[in-house]
Amino acid sequence: MNEIINKVVQFLQQGIAWIFDFIKLIWTWSFGQIIAIFQSDWQSLPVWKIVVLAIVVIGIVYVLYKALWEVWEAAEKILKAFIGLLGVLVTILPYVIIAGLIAFGGSWVIHNVNF
Repeated sequence: MNEIINKVVQFLQQGIAWIFDFIKLIWTWSFGQIIAIFQSDWQSLPVWKIVVLAIVVIGIVYVLYKALWEVWEAAEKILKAFIGLLGVLVTILPYVIIAGLIAFGGSWVIHNVNF
């Protein structure tokens, strides 16, 4: 059973590593393209190409703004979930303390009471 769990965990780790490698590849390629467009020689381009370049830059800024907004919303949800988790942990703390007291009392009775 332990071997099956280890295989599943290993499979999940490999899958997550592959996903992050793919994201890194896309991220690196995309930013390479963005940097290349900003390194264009603007002065030597004809007017129509400058207009196309300006439209491309506006598109890039818009898409990156949308991406930043998505990241902001995700971070907000993560923070709310973390706060909810902390709230639950604080809420169940009395039950954990009572369980510990019951275990302590039972252990004390077992070790110290003789009939």
